[in-house]
Amino acid sequence: MENSKLIASYPPYVRDEESVEKIMYTVTAALLPAVGASVYFFGPRALALLLVCVLSTAGSEYLFNRARKQGYSFLDGSAVLTGVLLAMNLPSNLPFWMAALGSFFAIVIVKQLFGGLGCNIFNPALAARVFLLISFPVAMTSWPVPFSVDALTAASPLGILKTEGLQAVSSLSLWQAFTGGIGGSFGETSGLALLAGAAVLFWKRYITWIIPFSFIGMVFAFTGAFYLADPSKYASPLFHMATGGLLLGAFFMATDMVTSPVSKRGQLIFGLGCGLLTGVIRLFGGYPEGASFAILIMNALVPLLDKWDAYADSRKWRAG
Repeated sequence: MENSKLIASYPPYVRDEESVEKIMYTVTAALLPAVGASVYFFGPRALALLLVCVLSTAGSEYLFNRARKQGYSFLDGSAVLTGVLLAMNLPSNLPFWMAALGSFFAIVIVKQLFGGLGCNIFNPALAARVFLLISFPVAMTSWPVPFSVDALTAASPLGILKTEGLQAVSSLSLWQAFTGGIGGSFGETSGLALLAGAAVLFWKRYITWIIPFSFIGMVFAFTGAFYLADPSKYASPLFHMATGGLLLGAFFMATDMVTSPVSKRGQLIFGLGCGLLTGVIRLFGGYPEGASFAILIMNALVPLLDKWDAYADSRKWRAG
């Protein structure tokens, strides 16, 4: 026993039949209802944008792996999932070269330069979306009109609310906003389709209720409080539920296993923080949509939440 060595490796230490590849491709499949709805509303151009993003993310990861003479991790499905999520956060009429640039940024800058899958601090697709939004604000906020044959564009409901006020969106049908047929990014147009995909993730137990429901619940409570205080100035919380990227962010982005906390307590704080920041940005910020910024800000706090939670548990263990 004197010569025995304790060999430690990187986590996780408990193995399961669910592989990285299976999880990534299953999550991608869960997004197909929303992808199908977007193609239905915005036409073949939306599908073409999706293919550009997927091929660009997979290609960027392949070239990076080849340059470093590493194994080809682009086959594990994470690059494909990043490409799909990035496309769903973009206007379907975005120039292809911008989508390819965003894909490169997501994979190389946000993911691989931090160490690859499992080491990135920020969600790659969301970071790329914010990068493109800051770099090309006009192109990233020119939303195509559904079923338009003349490539018409218009502001999203949240954008109209921000610039023109509550009266301008008073006639908007919340059911139409929830099912689709309104201006917005590729993946936010149909909340119904997103919920269908989220049901698959719950069924497979890839996500739990903590992050998405605390996220959505906080947005509902925060916007609802201001709506009750002054309904002539602030939109109802149902409007905020049905429009924008809240559902996409809550179920498919904030629940990312790499960039969200490990413990239930940390996940609850993470979800509540995402919801609070989203509400603050939507009501008082310069941008009409706050989900992307909120998730990225909370991503930065995840290491702190995990360390704080581990410290609290160690103190409890010592006291017991």
